[in-house]
Amino acid sequence: MADSHKITFEPVNLEMEVNEDENILDAAFRQGIHLMHGCREGRCSACKSYVLDGEIQMENYSTFACNDSEVDDGFVLLCRSHAFSDCTVELLNFDEDELLGGIPIQDVRTEVLAVEPMTRDIVSLRLKPVEPGKFDFKPGQYADVHIPGTDEHRSFSMATTQTSTDQVEFLIKKYPGGKFSALLDGDVNVGDEIAITGPYGSFTLKDGHVLPVVCIGGGAGMAPILSLLRHMHETENTRPVRFYYGARTAADLFYLDEILELGKGLNDFRFIACLSESAEGTVHDMVTVEEGMVTDVVARHEEAIAKTEVYLCGPPPMVDAALVFLDANSVPKDQVFYDSFTSPLFDQ
Repeated sequence: MADSHKITFEPVNLEMEVNEDENILDAAFRQGIHLMHGCREGRCSACKSYVLDGEIQMENYSTFACNDSEVDDGFVLLCRSHAFSDCTVELLNFDEDELLGGIPIQDVRTEVLAVEPMTRDIVSLRLKPVEPGKFDFKPGQYADVHIPGTDEHRSFSMATTQTSTDQVEFLIKKYPGGKFSALLDGDVNVGDEIAITGPYGSFTLKDGHVLPVVCIGGGAGMAPILSLLRHMHETENTRPVRFYYGARTAADLFYLDEILELGKGLNDFRFIACLSESAEGTVHDMVTVEEGMVTDVVARHEEAIAKTEVYLCGPPPMVDAALVFLDANSVPKDQVFYDSFTSPLFDQ
């Protein structure tokens, strides 16, 4: 059995045990400690922290997420870090209210309820939890969906909420040659078993926050935003909500009826479909459509965006452009929420 060591997190004065053969982030998940994280693959910097004392070694990480000079100074990515002594680690990015309020990671065996095309390249995959019979998560989070017959997985956000205990919905973009998404063209059928692990992610509404909510999404990034909207509707949340969804054409829009219905129960709700290639085509009579990139449309409508909380999910170029826009408009970083998981975005 691997040796175990104690990790002390500052400035929150929190302790936990970690085995040498597991990374620090996974050890935290195992013990119900919700550290900030994104891709869990060493490619983003959401879990970047600073080693104050002790021996920690990293493996298989991107120097874009933690460059050589940062490593020399003592910075680490917790998702790629193994402890070989008792250590003290300074958390650079954390939510003190959520540290011990995260939902423990679950391994769930599910059964396929439906595989339904939503657009030409986005599919709704609905799964029924079988063992255990319920999958707990917070609206906006994501899970690892295991590829049948392999030891690989892809990460996808849930579109449902915890009130839908009989099923979990994922919205998945299909990529040519994608190891998982290619299965959705007939290789995954109703009744098949698929294992999922989760929940992960920090794309969640924060209790007690009152700022207006601005959602910016694109493609399969509809899923976690739809989960948030469904949750806000179910809980009669009174925060104002605006949702900007980027797509190429009218044919790439979906779930319009439900979005409009949810909006009837939300405060000051506004939905704008932002079409980057063409605004021509048939769109729901009650949906506002504007031509242009989603960030350009947001810029035209959100003059006071620095006084909102922004939730981002979509293709990496869209998220990157939105982050640049938000930074240029002085939106505080602690008012911007997005999960930087990378594997489902390209599904290679």
